[in-house]
Amino acid sequence: MSEARIIDGKAFAAKLREDVAAEVARLKAEHGLTPGLAVVLVGEDPASQVYVRSKGEQTLAAGMHSETHRLPAETSQAELLSLVERLNDDPAIHGVLVQFPVPDHMSQAAIVAAISPDKDVDGLTVTNAGRLASGLPALTSCTPAGCMVLLKDVVGDLSGKRAVVIGRSNLMGKPMAQLLLQADCTVTIAHSRSKDLPGICREADILVAAVGRPEMVKGDWIKPGAVVIDVGITRFPSRDPVAAAAGKTRLVGDVAFDEAKAVAGAITPVPGGVGPMTIAMLLANTVSAAKRLNGVAE
Repeated sequence: MSEARIIDGKAFAAKLREDVAAEVARLKAEHGLTPGLAVVLVGEDPASQVYVRSKGEQTLAAGMHSETHRLPAETSQAELLSLVERLNDDPAIHGVLVQFPVPDHMSQAAIVAAISPDKDVDGLTVTNAGRLASGLPALTSCTPAGCMVLLKDVVGDLSGKRAVVIGRSNLMGKPMAQLLLQADCTVTIAHSRSKDLPGICREADILVAAVGRPEMVKGDWIKPGAVVIDVGITRFPSRDPVAAAAGKTRLVGDVAFDEAKAVAGAITPVPGGVGPMTIAMLLANTVSAAKRLNGVAE
């Protein structure tokens, strides 16, 4: 059996950003509307700083209005919620995103609840989760939405496929399962405590790993020819002992890639698979939010 097709998330994301930029230009020309995204970062988490900078750069590159609000770690929750409220009321802002994690003295649930559902471009509010579960138009969490773009290109018609999602988070696992259900898949949500998890995974035509455990999914967990979407990303010591001793690292996913690619029909790499799609979908969500808030047809 030949090795799996490697799904190039970078190429898909680049095409999606091109489409977003073209739509932004059309909205400006035909409606005088510039979609705007505000990202709020609290504290100095290094990974969050990289993500936030990239979001700002890509928002501007698409021709959109971009705001980044950087707050010190000692900012009170009340001050943060006050900023979110101002952004909710700002007509130039159509998407509001608070970068997580936030400092320990803040409640993520309270922050999410404060964001207007109409500007919730991360798809985390109860309102958007309910809309998605009910099959209504919703702003959907960016990573699972990006996964669906990749799956539809690789698989085509998903109807009747057996899909297994490992992970049950509100950000990824649950919305991923809802999107697969809407595509007429038969869906199982599994997790680290599922009995016979390898056996469950072997039944999947589509396997989405989003459990946050590096290289947990082994090659013999995968049905031959299945499509594997690896959402996990963990920084691990380099395989080279000398490089590892020098502090060099590598990025790995939830799937043991080298084993899996010998069995799967198609697979996303880490890095370069799902990751690039997340920010591209964030831009697309912001454009959708701007249209809905201004009565422009999708």
